[in-house]
Parts: sequence; structure tokens; C-alpha cells
Amino acid sequence: MTPVSKDNFGDSKAGQAVSWREGCVVLLDQTALPKQEIFIDCKSTESLIEAIKKLRVRGAPSIGLAGAYGVVLAALEVQEETENKRAEAFDLKLKALQASRPTAVNLSWAVKKLKQVADSWTGYFNLELVEKLLVEAKRIHQENLKYNTQLAILGADLLTEGPVLTVCNTGAIATGGVGTALGIVAKAYELRKVSHVFACETRPLLQGIRLTTWELQKKGIPYTLICDNMAAAVMRKEKIGAVITGADRIAANGDVANKIGTYNLAILAKAHSIPFYVAAPSSTFDLSLAFGDEIPLEERADEEILSVLGENRPSYSIPVWNPSFDLTPQSLISAIICERGVINQPNRERIKEVLTGNQL
Repeated sequence: MTPVSKDNFGDSKAGQAVSWREGCVVLLDQTALPKQEIFIDCKSTESLIEAIKKLRVRGAPSIGLAGAYGVVLAALEVQEETENKRAEAFDLKLKALQASRPTAVNLSWAVKKLKQVADSWTGYFNLELVEKLLVEAKRIHQENLKYNTQLAILGADLLTEGPVLTVCNTGAIATGGVGTALGIVAKAYELRKVSHVFACETRPLLQGIRLTTWELQKKGIPYTLICDNMAAAVMRKEKIGAVITGADRIAANGDVANKIGTYNLAILAKAHSIPFYVAAPSSTFDLSLAFGDEIPLEERADEEILSVLGENRPSYSIPVWNPSFDLTPQSLISAIICERGVINQPNRERIKEVLTGNQL
């Protein structure tokens, strides 16, 4: 991966989390935020997979966009193979790409969308196919921008006046658009409905501290950072209007996989009679899974937790469990907001009605 300057961002918009430029995927390196805004060129599927695994790009919708452009990269790379080996090499690269983040369904969804284009292609596996794939990836990107805006309007209309509480990062850099949960917050603030945001730090990788506060600062939205274990105290002390989060995968019954700590907030919101909302595009729903227990939950390296000790690391080994996501049962969710509508008290039937457009 090669760092590139803002001035060399090609036909992409400066500040966009994921974009395509002349044979490479351009990413805003989210691990460098908030101190630096660095863009990196991923010129191979291997470098893109490394960026996804290292969370240089993160947030389910942004990972999906990276995956879509990653398929285009893969199609370009296999042009170096002999014609009869290109399709096989292409499939192997796509499998590796999908496996890089197993929980966020947007990644596999986008890769499958592009794979359908390739599978329906009747000509040679050549640069003409690459162009077709790039058109589809850009279509998904534009669709994502549109859906984010629709979602923000629907969600802002749902919120009542007062402060909100959120976890992790669900803004523009996580989605490639205006954001999901944070996009709703920004729209509601514009409408003078949300007065303040309480942002959870989001251990162990601190997406709340590093990314959400950075985006809120840029937008001029008043906020207060809290440690994850302060959420109950804030709910008791402040008149929180809603807790609003994103999602990485939503099962057919409405169970939600999201950043670890989301389940805690849902339980606390229930105890304090605060609405708990989930915001995600329709591509985050995985209707092939009946219940949330079927969602694969990624576990990450011990070092992400132990690094907090710095030089004070003991000589003995500390056993660590580090799941990146948890499951929030649909019974704790007041509504799921997607671009197709608001699913109140989500269950299998209501989700199907909204996603198929048959709701009354």
C-alpha cells in the first residue's frame, strides 16, 4: 500500500472513505485518525485484504464498498494469468476477500453482487469484463450514498428532542455516505431535534474516541465522550432521548450483530425506558439466517486488549477473550431504520414487509 496525498486523490472526493482510482482502491486510513488524515492506495487484493483485517477501512457499508472495488482489483490481477486459469484464480481471490471480515455481511453481499456479473459474462475473461465490474461497483457506491441519505431522513423523523447516546463509529467514514446512526444524528441536529451526543469510547480499539468524536467535531455537533462503563450513569443522570447504533449483520428475525458493547447498551436502555434504535441499509440484513445465533462473530487478537498495559506488561501470560461483536436480541430493539422504512418492534414478518415493499 502506498500513501497518497489529498492532492493526489484523483477523481475521488477528498475525505471519502473508499473510492476507486486508476487501478487501485483508495482508502482513508482510519487507524491514523484523529491525528492524521492519510489516504492509502491498495493496488492488489492482498494489500486490500490486509487493510480490511487491520481496520484501516471499517464499518460494514464501507467494508462492502471496499469489497466491491476489491473484486475489480481481482479481475485486473488475473489478467496476468493464462486465459484458462483466470476464472479459477479470480474465485480464489474472492474467497480470500470475503473471509477477511466474517461478521459484516455487507462484504460478502457486495462480493456476491460483483460475482454475479462475472458469472453472467459470456465473453472472454478480459478487460472488457473488468469495465463491467467497475460499472457495477460504482453503481453500488452511488446506491449506498442514496440509501444513506434516505435512512438519515427517516431516522431523524423518528427521534424526539434531547441528547442521544451512541457506540462505535457509524458516520461517513464507516459507510461511504452520510452515515447510518451518526448520519441520523447529524440530520436530527440540523433539524434542532438532537441537542447533544454522548459517545462511548468503544473498547478495545476506541472507535468512539478516535473516529466518532472526530466526525462530530468536524460537523460542529456538541458531544461528550464517556467510557463504556459510564453509560448506565449517563442514562440515569441525563434525559437521554434515544440510544442509536449501527449494525454489521441483521438476522431474519431482527437479532442484530454489532460492535461489542451494543448488547450492554440495549439492556441498559430497556432498564431506563429509553428507545433503542438500530440503523443500517437493507444490504446489512441476512435473511438466510433465521436467528442471530447463526451469525459468525469475529474474535480478534489478544494484543488489542493487552496493549493498554504498555510497558507495564507482566511476565506471565494473561488469558484474553476478545470478540469484536455481540448479539442484541430483537426483543430489546425499539426499531430498525433502513432506507426502505422504519421497522418498529422488529420481527420476521415486519422485516419481510418493509424489505419487500409490502408494508401498509
